[in-house]
Amino acid sequence: MELIRSLFVVALFALLHVPALAQQWPAKPVRLLIPYPPGGSAEILARPIAQKLTELWGQPVVLDFRPGAGGTIATEATAKAAPDGYTIIMILAAHAINHSLYAKLPYDTLRDFAPVSLTASLPLIVVTPPSVPANSIKELIALAKAKPNSINFASAGNGNTSHLAGELFKSVAGVDMVHVPYKGSGPSLIALLGGEVQLMFDSISSSLPQVKAGKLKALAVTSRKRSHVLPQLPTVAESGLPDFIVDGWYGILAPAGTPPAIVNKISADIARVMQIPDTRERIMSSGYDIIGSTPEQFSAHIRSEVERWAKVVKASGARID
Repeated sequence: MELIRSLFVVALFALLHVPALAQQWPAKPVRLLIPYPPGGSAEILARPIAQKLTELWGQPVVLDFRPGAGGTIATEATAKAAPDGYTIIMILAAHAINHSLYAKLPYDTLRDFAPVSLTASLPLIVVTPPSVPANSIKELIALAKAKPNSINFASAGNGNTSHLAGELFKSVAGVDMVHVPYKGSGPSLIALLGGEVQLMFDSISSSLPQVKAGKLKALAVTSRKRSHVLPQLPTVAESGLPDFIVDGWYGILAPAGTPPAIVNKISADIARVMQIPDTRERIMSSGYDIIGSTPEQFSAHIRSEVERWAKVVKASGARID
């Protein structure tokens, strides 16, 4: 009985002091894992957030790049990290895709993480080198049908949103194209610019500078509505494929078991720094739409996305064993 009473007192003390714990946190640097190589859309969004959080917290927020295996290496590292708020990860929509794409993951997509915040969304942009004789989605489909499997489309890796967007396009448009995976958005973009591949469904933040420089042609965006940075560019849905809608999204997870007070603090502080005018302008100028959410809202979003992408993966036949 004495042992039970002691355990109860300890648990009650911990519960009552969670808010105090959050006030004292962080007392050391925070690692923000990035599951893809430098130069991609995750870094473009994460860096200004990390810089402002560093100023707000008085502790460094360090970007820790752990690319590979479709983002699962960094995600596994997060799942196995101490649940103290000092290791968090920026995930992309691929997190929800991987749940169905991989036959076996080294973590549970839903149970092993504490959702923190859905930070932003970003449409993909359909881009080709100037040498490709297609200036619209209709012309791209016609070209692909005239020469089946003559178009190689790059992706940032198997299971990445850019990969599944291409597979969905093949299915909806009724065309045959060859998928060529790379290790991240940066390497795939270099391959596209170098003419190794003819097409990519890339994040708009990565390809926008190349489009503005005339090094790539933009055919459409994949989102439900047009992008505020390229308002003249139609959506794929507008271009004759109404069932094709792909929105990339970005969010922050912590390991499961991270104290709710710390999760809520990180979530609130991310929302706060993303509303700072210069940070907001920097993020939105790269094509992102700022969202912001509670941990509960982000949890519901992840579950919804897992269900939605499971249908796409099944229809595409894509699978990684």
